[in-house]
Amino acid sequence: MSRVGAIDCGTNSIRLLIADIDGDGVLTDVVRLMKVVRLGQGVDATGMLAEEALTRTFAAAEEYAGLLQEHGAERLRFVATSATRDAGNRQVFVDGIRERLGVEPEVVSGAEEAELSFTGAASVLATAPGEKVLVVDLGGGSTEFVLGTSEGVQAALSTDMGCVRFTERHLKSDPPTAVEIAAAETDINAYIDAVLGDVPLADTDRLVGVAGSITTVTAHALGLTEYQPNAIHGAELDTAKTAAACTSLLSMSRAERAALPYMHPGRVDVIGAGALIWRTINNRVNELTAGGVNGATASEHDILDGIAMSAARG
Repeated sequence: MSRVGAIDCGTNSIRLLIADIDGDGVLTDVVRLMKVVRLGQGVDATGMLAEEALTRTFAAAEEYAGLLQEHGAERLRFVATSATRDAGNRQVFVDGIRERLGVEPEVVSGAEEAELSFTGAASVLATAPGEKVLVVDLGGGSTEFVLGTSEGVQAALSTDMGCVRFTERHLKSDPPTAVEIAAAETDINAYIDAVLGDVPLADTDRLVGVAGSITTVTAHALGLTEYQPNAIHGAELDTAKTAAACTSLLSMSRAERAALPYMHPGRVDVIGAGALIWRTINNRVNELTAGGVNGATASEHDILDGIAMSAARG
């Protein structure tokens, strides 16, 4: 048994997992924490990390450093994804994280991000031999499409499509207008069309969604009275129910979303775009599989778990 630390720093949030891992690779959570720091604020338009976004992220990193020391993590892996990949001043970020955590943050490629997401999600999935699972990791700045089996990843692609990026690019009204939604949906479908060249989505036997937009849509569909990870993890929704929940969130004002008991404050302004992306992906997978995949499973285990498992391997 060893104790590892994993940090996933994305476009919208920075998350920490401190976990014990046994000889079979099974993780037991010690600390699992998320802070919305919006590191990717404005990156889609400017190509640079904003100073105030860096300040928020560094403050969270300092808090995480204290928790890692308090709980005696033996190894730490820090992975940064879409926003940092795209930023012209990412060295400022790298230097600031190294100073606070004593570890070099790895700005991973989209391909490695996809593989880590699949590993984390697959670690807790019961799959039939040969079953082809499509894991969709819908983040703030990117969305990963990863098709694989219990034997590993078969095809993957990371796209520059995420809830923060698409809110800033398309959904500027409160609530979004029909014209804004239509433009965003056209953009989403274009990204999915591009994915088809690398990932055969029509081969999917099972659709699994990970990350905050998808788990929040699931909480909305289930009508939860608070955010309950145990109720969300493993929840299966058919395509129609997912679409209804997504449409509901998309049509709400920010004030209405903020009043939902399971809505994280840092997700209020971007969940509409996340819901639109997830609705479109569900519908397209259903169409491409000729109705063979009529729904999706939500997973609370994702890239963060994959990072922890890789840290344990050294």
